[in-house]
Amino acid sequence: MNSRLIRETSPPDASVQAANDAASAVTPAVDLNDSQLYIHRELSQLQFNIRVLDQALDERTPLLERLKFLLIFSRNMDEFFEIRVAGLKGQVALDHELIGPDAIPPRRALAEISEIAHRQIERQYAILNERILPEMAEQGIRIVRRTQWTHKQKLWVRRYFREEVAPLVTPIGLDPTHPFPLLVNKSLNFIVRLDGVDAFGRDSGLAIVPAPRILPRLIRMPLEICEGGDNYVLLSSMLHAHAEELFPGMQVLGCYQFRLTRNADLTLDPEDVEDLALALRGELYSRRFGDAVRLEVADNCPKDLANYLLKQFGLAESELYEVNGPVNLARLFSIASNVSYPQLQYPPFTPVLPKSLQHTEDLFQVIGKQDVLLLHPYESFSPVVDFLRHAAKDPQVLTIKQTLYRTGANSEIVDALVDAARAGKEVTAVVELRARFDEESNLSLASRLQQAGAMVIYGVVGIKTHAKMMLIQRREGGALVRYAHLGTGNYHSGNARLYTDYSLLTSDEVLCEDVHKLFSQLTGMGKVLHMKKLLHAPFTLKKALLEMIGRETAHAAAGKPAQIIFKVNALTEPKVIRALYKASIAGVSIDLIVRGVCCLRPGVKGVSENIRVRSIIGRFLEHSRAYWFANDGEPKLYLSSADLMERNLDRRVETAFPIEGKKLQQRVRQALQLYLTDNTSSLLLQPDGQYVPVSAGSGQVARNVQTQLLEKICGAGSGQ
Repeated sequence: MNSRLIRETSPPDASVQAANDAASAVTPAVDLNDSQLYIHRELSQLQFNIRVLDQALDERTPLLERLKFLLIFSRNMDEFFEIRVAGLKGQVALDHELIGPDAIPPRRALAEISEIAHRQIERQYAILNERILPEMAEQGIRIVRRTQWTHKQKLWVRRYFREEVAPLVTPIGLDPTHPFPLLVNKSLNFIVRLDGVDAFGRDSGLAIVPAPRILPRLIRMPLEICEGGDNYVLLSSMLHAHAEELFPGMQVLGCYQFRLTRNADLTLDPEDVEDLALALRGELYSRRFGDAVRLEVADNCPKDLANYLLKQFGLAESELYEVNGPVNLARLFSIASNVSYPQLQYPPFTPVLPKSLQHTEDLFQVIGKQDVLLLHPYESFSPVVDFLRHAAKDPQVLTIKQTLYRTGANSEIVDALVDAARAGKEVTAVVELRARFDEESNLSLASRLQQAGAMVIYGVVGIKTHAKMMLIQRREGGALVRYAHLGTGNYHSGNARLYTDYSLLTSDEVLCEDVHKLFSQLTGMGKVLHMKKLLHAPFTLKKALLEMIGRETAHAAAGKPAQIIFKVNALTEPKVIRALYKASIAGVSIDLIVRGVCCLRPGVKGVSENIRVRSIIGRFLEHSRAYWFANDGEPKLYLSSADLMERNLDRRVETAFPIEGKKLQQRVRQALQLYLTDNTSSLLLQPDGQYVPVSAGSGQVARNVQTQLLEKICGAGSGQ
C-alpha cells in the first residue's frame, strides 16, 4: 500500500471501548473459524446466477422480460468464467492456491463449478427452446431456423449472404503455412470439415471461419417474404447454409459454430506502472487474447472436432460446453428490447420528484435549507444532473470536484463537467480507470475532460476509487459555502433507471468538510485526516462497522433489545461475518438483504439462528447499500458505496454517510421493512447454501417490494 495510506490510530472513545469490552465478554461455545460456517465465494456467485435464470420461468413476469433474465444469466456466466473461473485456474496453474475461510481449495471449487455450470447452461437452453421461443412465436416474434425457411426466404437469405456477409468473411484453411488462428475472446467462429483438394493442392480437410464482429448476429427478414409478425434469421444460420460458397470447388462435410471464453481480468502491477492510462490501453488489447477458460460448441459438433478444438486451446473435456442453440445468447437483447411489444414488457413508469424540488429553479436554496434524499429509480436522477448543470453555469460556483467510476464518456454528467471547465471553473475529476469492463469508456471520458481543461486524477495506485461523491463550492455573501452529493450508485443516468440506489444532496457543513478532506486525500499527499461524520475505506469504515456490530452485541448481552439490518450486494468479509455470528449468539436479531454473493451461513444451530438472509431479484437491480443499527433506541443509519467484501473495505476508497433526522431515517427504515416483508420476489438462504423462494401463506397478501415502492412513490404498478 502507498506510504501515504497510513491507518488512523486514534483510540476509540470511552463509550465505544465499553461496548467493545462488553461484546468481547460474549464467548462463543463454537469455533467461529470453523470452515463449515462459510460458503465458498465463487459457488455463492454461481447460486446468484442461477437465481437470475430462475426468473425466466416466472409466469408472472412479462415474456420479453423473462427473455432478458435468461440473457442476463448468459452475460453473467460469461463474466463469471472470464474473471472468477479464470482466477481459480490461474491459482492452480501457478501452484499458488489461496484457500479462504471455507477451506475449499481451487481445484475442488473448479470441479464443483463445472458440474453445476454444465447442468445450468443445459437448463438455460432448454428454457429457451421449450418455453421462451415457442411463447414468442405465439406472439409473432420468431427466429426462423434453416429447416423452416420458405422458398422466398431462402432466396432472400442467399442474396443477403452474397452481398452483405461473404465479402467480409475471411475463411482460414488449416495447413502448415496457415496454423490455427488466434481468436478473439467470445467471438463467433465456425470449424468446417472439407473434402477435396484446392487449387494449390492442399487437402488438410479443416478450416476456421471467424464471423466478422462488425456484422449483426440477428437479421430481421423483410415483411413481404414473411407471414406477419417479426421474423429473424441468425447470422450463424446464414453461414451454415452457404458455407460451400466460401470454399469453391470443395465439399463441405460439416460446419459447426463455437465460441472461446478467455481470461479477461487485467493484471497491472502498481510497482511497474508509471503512466496508468498508457499501461491500461495496452492491457485492454491483451484482454482480447487472454488464456482460454471455456469452449462452447454446437451440440451437433462431432466429438473428434470438439476434441481437436480443446487441444488447440489447452482445455480439458470438463471445460467443453455443448449447447443447443446460438453460442452467444446475449446477442438476442435486441429482440428483448423491442419497443413494438409493450404488452410483453414491464409497464413504463415516470420517476417522480420529491415535493421539495418541485416548482423550484434554485436547487442551492432548497439544499441549503434541508437535506434531500432520493431513492432511484422511483425518484428521478435528474436533480443530481440538474444540480451539476446549474453549478456549471452559476457564476457564484468556484469549484466542482467529483468521482467517476461508471459514467460513460458522453453522459450528461460529463457534459456538465466539460461545460464547467470551459466556463473557467476549477473542475477536478477523480476517474477510476480500472472499473472492470468500463476501462475503455473511462479512458475516453478522462481524455475528454482533460481537453476541456479539467484536472483529472486517476486516484491512488493499487486502490480503486469506488466512492460516489461530488463537492461544489459556491461564494454566497462573501463566504464560501459547500454542497455535496453522496450516493450508493454510479453517476450513470441509464443505470439510475434500472438500479435501486440512494442519493443524498446536502449542505451539512460537517459532512461537506469531510467530503472535502477525502478529496484532498485522493488528489494530494498526507496522512489520514480525521473525519467527524463520514466513514471511509480503507481507513475507518470496517473498524466502525465492527464497533457498531459489537455495540449491538453488548446491548443484547445486557438484555436490551438489539437489531441489525444490512442491505448490500455481497457479504464475504470474514471479520464482519464472525462479528455477525457473535452478535447472533448474543441474541441480536439480524436481517441481511444480500442480492448476490453471501459467504455467511444463516440458521446454524448455536451460531446463526438469529440471522436471516434474503436475496431479491426483480425488475430493478437491487444495488443500494444500507447499514441500520437499533443502537438502544437511538438508531444509527448509514448509506454506503461499499459492499461487505475484503476488496471494498481494505483495497478501495469507499464512503458510508450517515442519514440523520427522524424523517429521513424513517423513510429508509420503512423501505427496508418492505424488503423484509416481501413474499413474491424474495429467496431465503438456507444453512446448506441453497435458496428457497418465499411465498405468501394462506390468507396472506402478496407483497412485492418493488411493486409497493412503485405504487407508493410513483403511483404506478410494475405488472408483476
